[in-house]
Amino acid sequence: MIKRISLLIVTVGLFSSCVSKKIYTDLEDKYATLKKENRSLNEEVEKLSKEKNIVLNDLNTMAKQYDLAIEELNQLKSELAATKSNLDNLKASYEALEKNSSAEIAKNSKKNRELLAKLEAKEQALASESARLEKLKRELENRSKRVAELENVIATKDASMKALKDAISKALTNFEGKGLTVEQRDGKVYVSMENKLLFQSGSWSVGSEGRKAVQQLANVLAENPDIAILIEGHTDNVPYKGNAQLSGNWDLSTKRATAIVNILRENTSINPENLTAAGRGEYAPIASNDTTEGRAKNRRIEVILTPKLDEISKLLNDI
Repeated sequence: MIKRISLLIVTVGLFSSCVSKKIYTDLEDKYATLKKENRSLNEEVEKLSKEKNIVLNDLNTMAKQYDLAIEELNQLKSELAATKSNLDNLKASYEALEKNSSAEIAKNSKKNRELLAKLEAKEQALASESARLEKLKRELENRSKRVAELENVIATKDASMKALKDAISKALTNFEGKGLTVEQRDGKVYVSMENKLLFQSGSWSVGSEGRKAVQQLANVLAENPDIAILIEGHTDNVPYKGNAQLSGNWDLSTKRATAIVNILRENTSINPENLTAAGRGEYAPIASNDTTEGRAKNRRIEVILTPKLDEISKLLNDI
């Protein structure tokens, strides 16, 4: 068809100048008709090509289904053969039983009863074991639930301690760079105040600047009644040779811790039952005592804030 159109175009080109207008018009009409037919044929070819692809896909699908059917047939044949073999065995067994004497039949019957009794015993044991496993499953589910509750409580307390740490840091902002640090670790909040902020050398009387810092700390602690407050006094390793009332560094650290407790108790919103004073002396240093700077860091008060763990302890006991 394309060749015919091309030939017609050439012919029209050669004779358009020497043929009448009517002939030329007829040729143009034929050309348009042939062009339309060509377009129609191309569309039909494309349609047939698509149909061919669909038929090929259907053929492939049918071929796969045929292969599957063959596999199933072979499997059925195999099962049929196995069934026939079992039937033959059963027939042989039945024929053998028929040949046995009545005594042999009675003997077999006794064995069957014994086997049946054993089977019933095993079924009972299985039922008992199933009940035990079901009980264990329920216990495991309950423990998993309590563990989830415990994790939730711990997460809540960690969040509360972070909020407490942030509140203390904000309240004591004016004392930054003056020997005061606030940090959170191991689920607790540690407020460390070097002695240069609180005490004169060898003294356990809190200065005005230190008293102000402790009072601001007390304002925050008063809003957190569920926090255990441990105040630890620390010294360097230089032997104490000051006031004769004191027996040494350990005694000094204890009096300094007690002095901080007394200032905290001035805030009546703080429950005294939450307060503990402890002297650690020189036995918990955070820096080397071989340098002046290290000894200055070791002379400190640490306020250790711990969430009350009654709820967590109860959940742990229940697990």
